[in-house]
Amino acid sequence: MATTTLTLEGKNVTLPVITGSEDEKAIDIRKLRQDTGYITYDDGYGNTGSCLSDITFIDGEAGILRYRGYPIEQLAEQSSFVEVIYLIIYGELPSAEQRSRFSGLLTEHAPLREGLIRFIQGFPRDSHPMALLSSSLNALGAYYPHLVSNSLNINEPQFDEAAAIAISKVRTIAAHSFRVGRGAKLNYPNPDLGYCENFLHLMFSEPYRAHIAKPEVAAAVNLFLILHADHEQNCSTSTVRMVASSGANLFASISSGVNALWGPLHGGANMAVIDMLEKIHADGDDGSRFIEAAKSGQGDRLMGFGHRVYRNYDPRAKIIKKSFYKALDSLGIKDDPLLNIAMKLEEVALSDEYFIKRKLYPNVDFYSGLLMRAIGIPVNMFTVMFAIGRMPGWVAHWREVASNPKLKIHRPRQIYTGPAKRDFVPMADRS
Repeated sequence: MATTTLTLEGKNVTLPVITGSEDEKAIDIRKLRQDTGYITYDDGYGNTGSCLSDITFIDGEAGILRYRGYPIEQLAEQSSFVEVIYLIIYGELPSAEQRSRFSGLLTEHAPLREGLIRFIQGFPRDSHPMALLSSSLNALGAYYPHLVSNSLNINEPQFDEAAAIAISKVRTIAAHSFRVGRGAKLNYPNPDLGYCENFLHLMFSEPYRAHIAKPEVAAAVNLFLILHADHEQNCSTSTVRMVASSGANLFASISSGVNALWGPLHGGANMAVIDMLEKIHADGDDGSRFIEAAKSGQGDRLMGFGHRVYRNYDPRAKIIKKSFYKALDSLGIKDDPLLNIAMKLEEVALSDEYFIKRKLYPNVDFYSGLLMRAIGIPVNMFTVMFAIGRMPGWVAHWREVASNPKLKIHRPRQIYTGPAKRDFVPMADRS
């Protein structure tokens, strides 16, 4: 094993070097504090490898995203969300028999228990759907007590059941929260429909009119979910792994992921795109003034451009862009004021030297926000859609943690910066 040497207080400390399958290098500091008394400081964990994982590889500089070794471009073009779910959780693309069995589990577990439906209907109509989603996912543990044991064997049928429940019911819960918010009658899953078509039916069917999704729209939703299925150690996934490390069950762990995703700095980026476009439109601008103000540093931030990880073109943006335009054509949307502004911003960002030099390309959130709006998903449901897509990744990461025979609870250290030791002052002596 390769090693590196760290010099502390004049003494050399030898530390192992770990090399990943894509030649990523990491210094193993697990025994640093034990051997030296030192810890490392990395605010926000931007340079900390928190785990070894077999699920997703990202090269932000090269604009590469792969699930279990498969390029996202190939999966987006040739696969389906259900196949990608199986791949991410179980490590391999399913055979025809495996896919059929897994699809059957998703169909079986799509409906909600009546008690859980009443639980959802009991929320105020103006409840945020993310609050409802997190609460309902956590409540699944009450309806499936045999699946909340900390000793749940990740290789037995109980895990398959728990995974299918989480992935299938998340879309039903999401659609029910949408309907409750509008005071509308709830729809029940249709076992004859595919995963995405069934979700759109649950969302938009009415007693007098069944919603039949246009193929281009269903394909765009399928693609959206594939592109969001996992993204390495982001905030919500790291949260799921943190909670799972305590031995918490799957439902409790994915509920924590929803709460982390709810934060506007994580799951709210595509909402911010629509908010930006609406503000530009309200100002009577076609986007030109907004861009010039952003370039000068005097205006608001340009949302939906650039990415924390990708220092190149977000590979997911390239993929969803094509599907987005096909969905628009199928819906007959040709002259929408926000869409016109968005296209102006895109045109400038892809041709203006200011944006090219800084690699501020449109990211997946830019197109996904516009896509959600076009198909009738309200802005407060955007993050819920993100959660549906990210569920396979959360389940896979929970399984990866739970399957570790040497599992240790995650426990970051800190560097204390508060007052040094001081003595208690009686009330009478305090000034």
